[in-house]
Amino acid sequence: ACMVALGKSVCGVWTDSDDLAEELKDISKLTEEKAWRMPLEKSYNEQLESKIADIKNIGTRYGGSITAALFLQNFVSKKKPFAHLDIAGPVWDDKIGATGYGAKLVTEWVRRQGE
Repeated sequence: ACMVALGKSVCGVWTDSDDLAEELKDISKLTEEKAWRMPLEKSYNEQLESKIADIKNIGTRYGGSITAALFLQNFVSKKKPFAHLDIAGPVWDDKIGATGYGAKLVTEWVRRQGE
């Protein structure tokens, strides 16, 4: 779903944290690994409700990238900022194979956490 919206050169970023979104945006520019913030629509959580389980991992056909991020958010501490990066598009190039996309972005983010 993210590839339909952003193509094969840009990853999607889902987060509630404006600070984390801005930090990832800055790092994206620095590393030249393009990223674009997408909406984290809370009302889509209804798609993850289950009659037999605590939560299900798939929503409807619509908003799949958003529901994926909402699903993952259930497994992260609410005390920490969280971001989901959908790298499915830029991580693979049909001509050369794996691109390594995201390695520089995440490495730089982790490095900054140690400052």
